[in-house]
Order: sequence, then structure tokens, then C-alpha cells
Amino acid sequence: MSDMPGQPDAAAVRHPGAEGGPGAAGDPGAMDPGAMDPGTTDPGVPDPGATDLGAMDPGTCGDQGGLGDLGALGDLGALAALGEPARRALYAYVAAQDRPVSRDEAAAATGMKRATAAFHLERLAEDGLLEVGFARLSGRTGPGAGRPAKLYSRARRQIDVSLPPRRYALAGDILASAVEEAQESSVPIGEAVSRAAEQAGHQVAAGGTDLADVLASLGYEPRDADTGETQLANCPFHELAVRHRELVCTLNLHLLSAVLTGLGEPARARLDPAEGRCCVTITPA
Repeated sequence: MSDMPGQPDAAAVRHPGAEGGPGAAGDPGAMDPGAMDPGTTDPGVPDPGATDLGAMDPGTCGDQGGLGDLGALGDLGALAALGEPARRALYAYVAAQDRPVSRDEAAAATGMKRATAAFHLERLAEDGLLEVGFARLSGRTGPGAGRPAKLYSRARRQIDVSLPPRRYALAGDILASAVEEAQESSVPIGEAVSRAAEQAGHQVAAGGTDLADVLASLGYEPRDADTGETQLANCPFHELAVRHRELVCTLNLHLLSAVLTGLGEPARARLDPAEGRCCVTITPA
């Protein structure tokens, strides 16, 4: 059976770990493309990282883990994959579709040989830019229906790279929480921002153990000063701070104070604004 483009049969979708699914042989998409016959039927053998298409919602975003994502280096590595023209063309085509795409369809749409398209689609999946699933495209089920085809969809993972590091999603979450509290409890907005920042700081601290690592993950770029203090070379909310300095400095202060408390660090955060760095300095207790 050729996996020619078509709408997947939702009832025939197989989760890679489901009983009675396709065999556990190696993934043909990881083979040398030169060893594959473009005219052969796609074996569609599942791999452990494949996604159940029946559970996928192409219009939704994945869990971004706003307080602890994969990190800028991982995002840069994923984006580097798009530097290859063939992969960029395949990604652009798959991302533009409102349904999962087969290897045959992707190859035909981009003018590539099927084996070449399969190779690059697998690389994009390995880099986290595409998600993989399986479905029968014939509409048939039961014995003789053939093996499910391997299909690709744009990954729900969001990639957002900024140099120097910025964390505007975190700032937006803190400020949105503050506005909600101010509306519901009739507290001053400044007080609500302080509380929301402290809550976010405790959440950040709960996922870490080392202060330097936590500060770096938030984009603060900690530097040890000669005074024994820790200065923060970067403000992850820089553009907001330029226009709303007092508000953002208050946010930074309460966020970092809560991080220190949550980690049990014998130190305190204090306002220490200076040109070219964050307005907060961490001082040993």
C-alpha cells in the first residue's frame, strides 16, 4: 500500500505502544536515504517517540513549561536544522497543513525524491520540530488493510530564542496573575504584582537546587563581584524595564527574593540599579 496523501482514518490510528500495533523493527526513516527505494511502500514502523494522532490537536500549543523549558541551547540546535534548504522547505510545507502529512505527499509537494524527503523529515522529528504519528490512509481496517503510514505534523513545542536571553512569557504570566488578583480582591496593583512575582519565584525554586543554575535558567547571567555579591549582567525583562522601570524592578526584586527563600540560600536580594545590568544584586546575609 502506498501512503498517498489523504485524510487519516481516525479509527485506525495506532499509538506506538499499543497492543497489536505494528512491529518493533527499526525505523526506516533513520536509514541512509540512498539505501531506500523511492517507489517502495512506506513500512510505517513506529518508534518510541511517536505521537498518537488521535490525541493530537494541531491548533493547540504544547505545554511550554514557562518556568523551566528546554533552554536556549536546545532551541538554537533545533533552529539550526532549518538552515538546510531541503529541511526548511519540508518544515514549511508540513507547518502549513491542517492535518498530518505523509512522506509521499511531502516529497511530491517539495519536488524531492521520497527517500530524500523521508530522511529529512526524520531529522526534523529528531530535532523536535515535527511530531510523528501513524494512521491508515486507505480507510480500510482489519486484516489485509496494510500497515499504518508514518505521518508528520508541526510540533506543538514552541521555540523562542533571544540573545541576550529574554523571558517575556514569564513576565506576562506574573502581570496577568497580578491583574486578576487586583480585580478579584480589590488590592493595589503594585501589591498584586509583588505577590504574583513571589509565587513565581517559589515555583522556580521548587524545580532547582543550585542558585547559579536557577539564575542562569531565568536569563539573569549571574556574575561574582569582587565584593562577594552576585551581580546580574542581564535583565530578562529588559524592554519592559526600559518603559516601566519601577514596576519591573519591583517584579525582579520579589521574584528573586522568593527564589532565594525557596532555595534556602543565606542571601538577600536588594535593589541596586546600574547601567548595563539588572537592577537587583544578591548580597550574602
